[in-house]
Amino acid sequence: MSSEWIRSCKRILEKIEMLERVKDKDRLEHVRAIRFMLGALQRSIWGWMQWVNNPDIMTRFTNEELSEINKKMTEFTKSFIKYDMEITKKGEEKGLEISRRLRAARGREEIYI
Repeated sequence: MSSEWIRSCKRILEKIEMLERVKDKDRLEHVRAIRFMLGALQRSIWGWMQWVNNPDIMTRFTNEELSEINKKMTEFTKSFIKYDMEITKKGEEKGLEISRRLRAARGREEIYI
């Protein structure tokens, strides 16, 4: 399973690199790339959740390894959430309707917090 996951990750990284090389993207191409990136993140997060929820896997990591994972995840998550806030603010300034997004997030917020 693990080596298949890694091969799949490599294919995703190749696709990301291919998307980065596209010159003169139009709006639709940008949206497609963003959608792909979010799907890749979602897949990776799903995989992480599978590991974190499996004590047989997590007990194999040392405290130092878990500390390093936690540090990297914290940095990444803080950066992503800050960017989310920045883009949401831009959307609000453009008059975008965000109440549906907020209602949906509030409904799931208790699960993650």
